[in-house]
Amino acid sequence: MQTGHVVIDPRFPVGVIDRRLFGSFVEHLGRCVYDGIYEPGHPAADEDGFRTDVLDLVRELGVTMVRYPGGNFVSGYRWEDGVGPRESRPRRLDLAWHSIETNEVGLDEFVSWSRKAGVDVMYAVNLGTRGLEEAVDVLEYANVRAGTALSDRRVANGAVEPHGIRMWCLGNEMDGDWQLGHWTAEEYAKKAVQTARAMLQLDPGLELVACGSSGAHIPTFGTWEQTVLRAGYDVVSHISCHAYYQEHDGDLASFLASAVDMDFFIESVAAMADAVKAERHSEKTIQISFDEWNVWYLDRYRNEERITDPELWPRAPRLLEDVYTVADAVVVGNLLISLLKHADRVTSASLAQLVNVIAPIMTEPGGPAWRQTTFFPFALTARLARGASLTTSVSAGTTETAQYGPVPLLDAVATHDEETGETALFLVNRHLGEAMAVTVDVSGFAPSTVSACESLHDADLRAVNDRENPDRVGLRANGTARIEGAVLRVELPAASWTAVSLSPVRA
Repeated sequence: MQTGHVVIDPRFPVGVIDRRLFGSFVEHLGRCVYDGIYEPGHPAADEDGFRTDVLDLVRELGVTMVRYPGGNFVSGYRWEDGVGPRESRPRRLDLAWHSIETNEVGLDEFVSWSRKAGVDVMYAVNLGTRGLEEAVDVLEYANVRAGTALSDRRVANGAVEPHGIRMWCLGNEMDGDWQLGHWTAEEYAKKAVQTARAMLQLDPGLELVACGSSGAHIPTFGTWEQTVLRAGYDVVSHISCHAYYQEHDGDLASFLASAVDMDFFIESVAAMADAVKAERHSEKTIQISFDEWNVWYLDRYRNEERITDPELWPRAPRLLEDVYTVADAVVVGNLLISLLKHADRVTSASLAQLVNVIAPIMTEPGGPAWRQTTFFPFALTARLARGASLTTSVSAGTTETAQYGPVPLLDAVATHDEETGETALFLVNRHLGEAMAVTVDVSGFAPSTVSACESLHDADLRAVNDRENPDRVGLRANGTARIEGAVLRVELPAASWTAVSLSPVRA
C-alpha cells in the first residue's frame, strides 16, 4: 500500500471560496437546450416547457451560476432573434455547430429557467460578428428597469422585472481560428476595451470578463494575455481560461494527472496578470474566470463527419454526448481540487456543459434524466466546500507519466468554514493499482470528528452510468476514516476521489 501525509491548518487560508466557482455552462449546442433543459412535450415539462426532472438534478448538482448562450455559438448569435413572440422568431443557420437554431429559447426564457433553478446568469456577448452597439443594446434590454425603447420592449415581452445580470463575457475564444470573427490579440483588445467602456458607462458595477487563451498550449498563449490586459486592465475584472482534458491512447497515468496542467495554467495566467499589474503600478488584481473546463473527448468530435450542406443541417442534433467513466469522474474531482487550491485567484468557473453536451446530466426525449459519473464529485464538492480554501501541504510518492513527467500520487485540498466549524478534505489517489494510507495532521483544529467519508472508485475504471444502468456508478461510504488524537487516518482506494467531512466536537 502507498502512503501519503497531509498537513492542514485553519490559520493559513488561501482565500475565501467564491460560490461562483461552482458554475456551469449552457450553450445552444446539440441537445443542451432543446431536449435538454427545454422539452415542452415531455411528461415532466412545466408550464414554460422546462423539464422539472432536469431542474431537480441541476439543484442537486449545486450549480450556482450558468454561462449562456455560448461558447462558439455566441460568435454568430443575434440576441434579438430570441426575444418576442415565438411564432415570429426566425430560424437561423448556426455556423459554429452546423445546426438550425429555432430561437424557441432566448434570453428571457433562459433567465426564467435560471430563477427556477436558483442560479445566476453569466451572459456572453457576440464580439465575433457583432460588437459594441449590440452589447450595449442587450445590456439595456436585460438590466434597465423601464422607460427606454429596449427596456420597455422586454417588459412588453413579459419580463417585467429587469434580469439583473452582473457578470458579462466579452466574446468567446476570440484567439481561436475556429471562431467566427477570430481576431488577433491587438484587434480583440481594441474591440473588447471599446465595448467594455460603453457597457460600464451604462452600469459601472458590472463585472466584465476578457477572453484569455483557449488553452495553455496554443501558440499565442502568454502574449495574448499580456496584450489584452495591457489594453484593458482598467475596465475588466476577470480574464478567462478554457481547458479540456481527455485520455490519449490508453495513457491513464497521464490522464489522472490532468490537474497538474490546470495548476500550471492558472498559475501562469495569474503571474502574467500580476506582471501587468506591476507595470501599471496598480492596486487592482485581475481575477480568473475558468469559464470552460471539463473532460472532453475532443478527438472523437474531430473525427466525426460533419454535414456540409446547410439545407440538411438538423435542429438539436446529438453532438458531443460523451459518456463518462469512473476514471473521467476521478479527473473531474481532481480538477475541482485544482480550482479550490487557487481560490484566491479563480473566483468564477463553469463546468462545460450542463445537460447532454459533455455534461453531468443526461436526458432522453420523452424519457428519463440521469446522473453521469462526473455528477458526483461536483455535487459533493459544491455542497461541502464552504468558507475558505486552506494551504494544504501534501507529501507522497511520485509516478512517471508520459505527458507530465513525474507527478505526485496524492493530490488534496481542504476547506474550512469558520462560522460553522465544518471542515472538508478532498483527496485523489492517482495510483492505478494500489490503495493509499493517508495521515492528515489536524492539530490546528478544535477537537473534531469524522461526520462522513465518501469515495468514488470502482474495480472497473471504464464503468459508466447510462439509460439502461443509471445507477451503476456512485459514491460509496468509506469506513476507514477515523481520528486518532490529532491525526486523521483514511485509506484511499486505487484511482479514486474521496471527500472527508469533519465536524467540531460539541460539548
